[in-house]
Amino acid sequence: MTATSPAYAKINISLDIISKRTDGYHNLLMVMQTVSLADEITIECSKRAKSTKEKAVSINTELPYLPRDERNIAAKAALAYFEHTNIKEYNASITIKKNIPVCAGLGGGSADGACVLRLLDSMFKTELERETLEKLGSAIGSDVPFCIDGGTKLAEGRGEELTDLAQIPLSYIVICKPPFNFSTPELYKRVNCEKISARPDTKGLIKALEANDIGGVARRMYNVFEDVLPHGKHDIVEIKSKLLDNDALGAVMSGSGPSVFGIFDSEANARKAYEQLIKEYNECYLTETIK
Repeated sequence: MTATSPAYAKINISLDIISKRTDGYHNLLMVMQTVSLADEITIECSKRAKSTKEKAVSINTELPYLPRDERNIAAKAALAYFEHTNIKEYNASITIKKNIPVCAGLGGGSADGACVLRLLDSMFKTELERETLEKLGSAIGSDVPFCIDGGTKLAEGRGEELTDLAQIPLSYIVICKPPFNFSTPELYKRVNCEKISARPDTKGLIKALEANDIGGVARRMYNVFEDVLPHGKHDIVEIKSKLLDNDALGAVMSGSGPSVFGIFDSEANARKAYEQLIKEYNECYLTETIK
């Protein structure tokens, strides 16, 4: 049996770091949003021969630098699903068509893992509750629980404590990834929670969502990681400025970067910004929010 599904990217409307935890992670406070930019996941499951030594899960992808074994988050998700459901007699061949840029702060790997969990649950008709899928996902990656259901959510803890929020009005999103990556662990090392001087207005952002006020949402977008970026990475500021100059209601870095996105209430303005940025940056995307 075979099934295919999109694996949607996420953006961080806001990202705040509250404190460092005893387990080495950080307590976060984030408003997260699903966008229509998506990888495509195809899973083919077949019964295993009793005497076979072949792996239960295999990964196929066109990108040569992505792991094709248990290090891949999609493989981890499949293995976690099979273990939880005690399904041992099937192989899963997972093909990942990547459209979400890698190491971009857009949750591409997490989206793939969440999609695998949802697809397998549907294929095998196990009807696991959302909370169960989210719990399985939290052991795989911090953003996987959000990507299980998506939409507009408040994420706390490591990102696995989720609260549904009023859905953001349909908005057009231009995403631009500059030609470099940031190390997420290194960025966290730069953060001193006690010395963070500027934080997102999360309560105000939630009220703006409840009022269906996209302008109010955009004005409150903020990411504390932007204050601890390595020197010399001027593209972040330049991309934000170009988005705002092209009538973005707001612009901010997503996750631990380096992707920057602008939010627009007009598709025409979003397209104009996209067409300008794509001349300078290879990885630009015109997308929109989805529920």
